[in-house]
Amino acid sequence: MIYYTFLHYKRKEFTIKEYSFWFIFWGAFVIVTLFPQILDPLLATIGIIRALDFFIIAGFLFLIFVMFYTYSQTRKNQKKLEEIVRNMALKRK
Repeated sequence: MIYYTFLHYKRKEFTIKEYSFWFIFWGAFVIVTLFPQILDPLLATIGIIRALDFFIIAGFLFLIFVMFYTYSQTRKNQKKLEEIVRNMALKRK
């Protein structure tokens, strides 16, 4: 994913800020995946015993967030499209 992020940056599809954010995100993900014991103090604080449980919970929360965000963006685009079509129909009369 770091490579794909780099490709998007080279194609000028990402700004330097976006590239930096995703590079750091993927790098942190790799580190946490390779060394899950890094999360042990955090997991003990929130009462989760295994790191895998934490990743599953975080994955579900992430998917719910993405679904909500996609839905809200779709609704926003739908309203904009309705307004454009309405204006075009009124101009033709």
